[in-house]
Amino acid sequence: MDFRRQVPRTDAVLADPAVAAAVDKLGRPQVKRAVVAAQQRVREGALPPAGLVADVLAALPDTATTLRPVLNATGVLLHTNLGRAPLSASAIEALAAAAGTTDVELDLGTGGRGRRGAGALAALADAVPTAADVHVVNNGAAALVLAATALAAGREIVLARGELVEIGDGFRIPDLLVSTGARLCEVGTTNRVQRADYAAAIGPQTGFVLKVHPSNFRITGFTSSVPVAQLTGLGVPVVVDIGSGLLAPHPALPDEPDAATELAQGADLVTASGDKLLGGPQAGLLLGAAELVTRLRRHPLARALRVDKLTLAALEATLRGPATPTAVALAADPGTLHRRATAIAAALAARGVDATAVASQATVGGGGAPGVVLDSAAVSLPERFAAPLRAGSPPVLGRIERGRCLLDLRALPAEQDAALQGAVLACMS
Repeated sequence: MDFRRQVPRTDAVLADPAVAAAVDKLGRPQVKRAVVAAQQRVREGALPPAGLVADVLAALPDTATTLRPVLNATGVLLHTNLGRAPLSASAIEALAAAAGTTDVELDLGTGGRGRRGAGALAALADAVPTAADVHVVNNGAAALVLAATALAAGREIVLARGELVEIGDGFRIPDLLVSTGARLCEVGTTNRVQRADYAAAIGPQTGFVLKVHPSNFRITGFTSSVPVAQLTGLGVPVVVDIGSGLLAPHPALPDEPDAATELAQGADLVTASGDKLLGGPQAGLLLGAAELVTRLRRHPLARALRVDKLTLAALEATLRGPATPTAVALAADPGTLHRRATAIAAALAARGVDATAVASQATVGGGGAPGVVLDSAAVSLPERFAAPLRAGSPPVLGRIERGRCLLDLRALPAEQDAALQGAVLACMS
């Protein structure tokens, strides 16, 4: 039989209602590629002509992006490889509202130009009353770059040697600062620094003193550091990079610096990330003295670092809306987590899966609260489940510990328990 004579025409396949709907959703080029590939399988005799449309639809992705939602069962609340903080339902709704034409930089009352992102900036200012002014750029590193460029290009930044940190993917704070044209003046030793070290280093060329939160490690033992309150009388601005984006003290993270406290102790400027403990979109937050924030906002580099309307919408909703998934995960009750794990494990065991509920330990992640352990609970499976879970739909990312695949529930919302259970069962088929 000559299968070539039975290959449905491209235009006929594209006109099929189900395929046409896929074109509307995914775009004609992607769908046509799937059609051409299916037609080739018909020619080769690997696919019956009647199955071509079904084959095309099966080959197409659910959305026009290659990014896929992943169930985070790692026990790391802010997993950088998973995009850090998951957005709240309010923030997701705000993204949809801002996706079209919007009044991001328009005063609807006057019809004239308005302050860009006024709502988001007002929400940030309300969240940290100790900040005289605020500004937002596109990520935490950008906030520090803008501060260094505007306040210390061609001048010196004084900082402690123990705060010359490297974070993920080889990113080093010293390299970032030097790239702005500033010079670094290191003070103290790796483990100890005194106020006198800072005072001795300050001179006419000093742009500012910088304190950097060592967000992904701890130095213990014979150590000393200088709190912000002791640096404020040195005659130059004090900039504090708190990194993780905690705006106010949190009872579960007593040693994590927060913007409100640092400003109250005398910091002139605080920089932070929006997609970590704040639980919002990727953004760089700048909070502090009105004169300094204005200088940063009016600097030419600020234009290159400005955020888009989607970030502004999600940030405002994060700040004004209900508790974020990150906040919920931080406050999760270990007993409740254990009951969830027990229920999931029992349901899986009833279907023949080697599953048990075990105590677990979660972490904040994302460069926040190093060393802090959060009591949690997990579903323990044989290690062989890890790979098929990652390859499933939806993908599930757990962690391997002592030869078992642990699915930690601390970072997983309770409404995803059924999906997690279904993903595990799918690995058995």
